[in-house]
Amino acid sequence: MHISVITIFPEIFSGFLSTSLIGSAIDRNLMKASIHNLRDYTGDEHRSVDDEPFGGGPGMVMSAIPWISAVNQIAESNPGWRILLSPQGTRLSEEKVGELATRGHLILLCGRYEGLDERVSDTVVDEEISIGDYVLSGGEVAAMVLIETVSRQIPGVIGQWQSVQQDSFRSGLLDYPHYTRPRKVDTLEVPDVLLSGDHRAIADWRFRESLRATLRKRPDLIASVKLTSQQRRILAQVEAEEGSPLEFSESPTESLLHQNTGRSSHESAPTE
Repeated sequence: MHISVITIFPEIFSGFLSTSLIGSAIDRNLMKASIHNLRDYTGDEHRSVDDEPFGGGPGMVMSAIPWISAVNQIAESNPGWRILLSPQGTRLSEEKVGELATRGHLILLCGRYEGLDERVSDTVVDEEISIGDYVLSGGEVAAMVLIETVSRQIPGVIGQWQSVQQDSFRSGLLDYPHYTRPRKVDTLEVPDVLLSGDHRAIADWRFRESLRATLRKRPDLIASVKLTSQQRRILAQVEAEEGSPLEFSESPTESLLHQNTGRSSHESAPTE
């Protein structure tokens, strides 16, 4: 995976790309990141990248020509999927991340000011992506978010691939609670089932608590999750315990528990 970033603030990425898992992945040649200063693609002595908007209005608009030149030159030797980070774009999701991770080269455009001349999107952008319904001062932070989440899909970046497979949103549900030593913190103890050694009981508990976490924190996700009849009964029990019955899909599909635990679809779903 090669990720190219175009920005007027290349220094923002230096620490990010040299630290933690991403820094290690780059050092091990599992991924490559190239940061390009947009001002290097300007044609005037002042290296100007913006101008006043036609029609008037506050702020400055980033000029089309530097962007078009930068994207074309970067893609000339290594064509890639060209993404403009924009609050007007498609919301970034785990599904979208998986799709982007299959592309060999991503070219990320980090805008600033009031945005980019529309002709940039018209000519050298394949897709606009947003990381949420809010406005940032520029696309750099959004680009870091995208790089971070895409990097997790590259084999070898995360030491244990099962950790990626069990991430929140991979199954459509939030992740179950996690615990480690010590067994007791103040008055709070680790649930006994996690110390039982009974792998089936642990899997059942994790599935129930994944449902519970989703109901409590992101109930909107439940409506889009497809559950088997056995799993729907478990959901009804958890809803009764939580006092928050919700509608959900009745179309059976492969058990979400199977996705979370790696069991085959021929094994039974968790039951009481």
